[in-house]
Amino acid sequence: MVNSQTYNDVWQACLSKIKEQTSQEEFATWFAPIKPLGWDGTNLRLKVPNESYAKYIDQNFRKIFPIIMQLFGKQTRLYYAIPNNEEKPNVVGNVDTTPISKIVAQTDTQNLPKNPFVIPGLKRLSIDPQLNARYTFSTHVEGECNRLARSAGKTVALTPGSSPFNPLYIYGASGLGKTHIVQAIGHEVRERHPELQVLYVSTNKFQAQFLTAYKNGEINDFIRFYQMIDVLIIDDIQELSGNKVGTQNAFFNIFNHLQLAGKQIILTSDKPPVELKDIEQRLLTRFKWGLSAKIDTPDYETKLKIIRSKSEMMGVSLPDEVITYLADNISANIREIEGALLSLKANAQYMNRRFSTSLAKEVLKAYVHMSQKEISVNRITEIVCQYFDIDEQSFNSTKRTREVAQARQIAMYLAKQHTKLPLTAIGSAIGGRNHATVLHSCKNVTNLIETDKVFRNQIEEIEKLIIAG
Repeated sequence: MVNSQTYNDVWQACLSKIKEQTSQEEFATWFAPIKPLGWDGTNLRLKVPNESYAKYIDQNFRKIFPIIMQLFGKQTRLYYAIPNNEEKPNVVGNVDTTPISKIVAQTDTQNLPKNPFVIPGLKRLSIDPQLNARYTFSTHVEGECNRLARSAGKTVALTPGSSPFNPLYIYGASGLGKTHIVQAIGHEVRERHPELQVLYVSTNKFQAQFLTAYKNGEINDFIRFYQMIDVLIIDDIQELSGNKVGTQNAFFNIFNHLQLAGKQIILTSDKPPVELKDIEQRLLTRFKWGLSAKIDTPDYETKLKIIRSKSEMMGVSLPDEVITYLADNISANIREIEGALLSLKANAQYMNRRFSTSLAKEVLKAYVHMSQKEISVNRITEIVCQYFDIDEQSFNSTKRTREVAQARQIAMYLAKQHTKLPLTAIGSAIGGRNHATVLHSCKNVTNLIETDKVFRNQIEEIEKLIIAG
């Protein structure tokens, strides 16, 4: 039995257990502000900011009630006290302690209609949200470049439609992860609020659906369908620009209805609202009602994290030097990073090649414009001589000592890998050798790389020095 003088300590123990079962953001938003007002052995009175706050906790955090009953006793009845109305606190009795997981499972078993625009006789609609399973917050890399959009998205997911971020307008250049964040919001909403209808759609698809509905005389069905969505995510809203008056009118009606009904709207664009062209002013005004959050180009450290994260998701284990090389030479465009990693994986898997900076350089030629300076034979010769402590006069002479001969072969091999010169030009630049000598040297070095680990490591070290220059 809890003593009335110690109920505050027991409540603090409850908070400690709740904190273990909720995220940091959930705890700070929904539980830290609660204050215990009294305990008489049966009735526990808790002060909360407002009535909707109490309803939200009751509906979305059922897992806290077993914690309270465990520490205060099974006979506990919970009362929420609203500021300025504590004389008549809200009573939460006969709490439903059905596990959240069971509620989610029951909700998710509903059949999905094949034609979402025609829903005869359905009192409750359940549709495919069109979300990519890979785009979640757990697979998203946070950085200074996207922190505002990500944090606002998580807030929206807690209370969709009730947060001040409505609409949430996320903008930035192509390939910086806007779609990932908005779809992650959709997944989070579905997990926390399985009763809500979430839909992700690109603006181009929205326009195509509108045109089909217009041709079939189904515009009213089209608009009514979208007005039934609780969380509407529209990607690339800048595509709404142009002479698409009918589409813009339909979207205006949908936007207004959802906004007035307390539903959540999430938009992405490659430009801020003020820079959008050929979109009706009344729509632009509404885009500015909520929060406009920009996603910037990731800094170097965030780019490294993105490359590591993407490679792990693809099951690719890259050496640190390859990750660094990619970060140094590829843009922060997520699609380019994914394309380069897929190509690296394919080369390793199907061509039986090792992950190396040399392979990464070959791959990047197909995906990006390399900003690196053109590597010359002279630079390769200089680096090789420095590495093996050989003077250039001996290197270019007719000496055939083992050290000098091998250094020449390595230089020829690296020149073939890192320049566009024909074999005859490479031989001419390295001691006046002929085409056959260069070809023979390249074969020897390749064989040693495959059979001698120490030699292979030497080649990779020399390549790093060459590329770093």
